[in-house]
Amino acid sequence: MGKLFYQGHGSYRLVTDQGIVLYVDPFAGEGYDLPADIVLITHEHPDHNNLSLLQQHQGCVVVRPETILINGNYGTRTIHEVAIQAVPAYNSGHDKNKCVGYVIELDGVKIYASGDTSTTDYMKDVLSKEKLDYALLPTDGFYNMDPKEASDCAAVIGAVHTIPIHMKPGALFDRKIAEAFVAEGRLILEPNDEIIL
Repeated sequence: MGKLFYQGHGSYRLVTDQGIVLYVDPFAGEGYDLPADIVLITHEHPDHNNLSLLQQHQGCVVVRPETILINGNYGTRTIHEVAIQAVPAYNSGHDKNKCVGYVIELDGVKIYASGDTSTTDYMKDVLSKEKLDYALLPTDGFYNMDPKEASDCAAVIGAVHTIPIHMKPGALFDRKIAEAFVAEGRLILEPNDEIIL
């Protein structure tokens, strides 16, 4: 089975059964020792796109909104047998035309990497029907939705497990905010925690 390693803030690493290494929004924490095969950037704010933290394998593919959100069309890519679908992500501080989330499918597991977002119609209209295994949702209540809104989104999305991330500006993790997030199948990961998917 694949693995998910939480680095803190909005940053995490996925590794497939075949050893393909994928980073989402590299910025914070540790765990950048494995060279990247794929990097997913949800938007270009500096706390989501610090590529200098990681080494890239030759042929590493970096996916950014500008390469997968073209003229309002959310694209798909399959890289090293990892399927990637860009999806809407936005709120008052994040432009719908410059931000994306991703649905990632690896080793038969579907993961919603929401990026920085608040509630979107896409969550109800599409994601709720996706039968997601994991959803990672921001909960800071400053740049994104707060724990209450994130809890409501988790109920709509209906992933088997939902992980609160991006909890507090300037912090890798905040236990109080994480515990204020309520969802069936909630998983609270602290920085450097790794789970088998």
